[in-house]
Amino acid sequence: MSEKIEIRTTGAPAPAHTFSQGVRKGPFVQVSGQGPVDPATSEYLYPGDVAAQTTRTLENVKAIVEAGGATFDDVVMLRVYLTKREDFSIMNDAYGAFVSAHTSGDVLPSRTTVFTGLPREEMLVEIDAVAIV
Repeated sequence: MSEKIEIRTTGAPAPAHTFSQGVRKGPFVQVSGQGPVDPATSEYLYPGDVAAQTTRTLENVKAIVEAGGATFDDVVMLRVYLTKREDFSIMNDAYGAFVSAHTSGDVLPSRTTVFTGLPREEMLVEIDAVAIV
């Protein structure tokens, strides 16, 4: 059996004390849910702007994926959590632009989108990921 390894990077926000930014076990990289947080200041960014929050959140996810030894091309699944159904098309456009810009070839990651409450009021989006190296 392969060892479970914590992933840490300054390219994404520091994790809360109850979870890791990500975990790698064998070829699997699991990224914890990320939000629109500036890694340098830990501030939540872009209040009310779901497109900008989506892009910032995906930048955080990408940084953790890469710190785990994978690339964005290795991402097989992204889960998106939104607070409002009305934000779906705006998120989808920002998501599509980011994923297309960071994925080579024709195969995009799978995705699930869920509408739910999030831990912080200013968060409109949260995203987690699975990559396989």
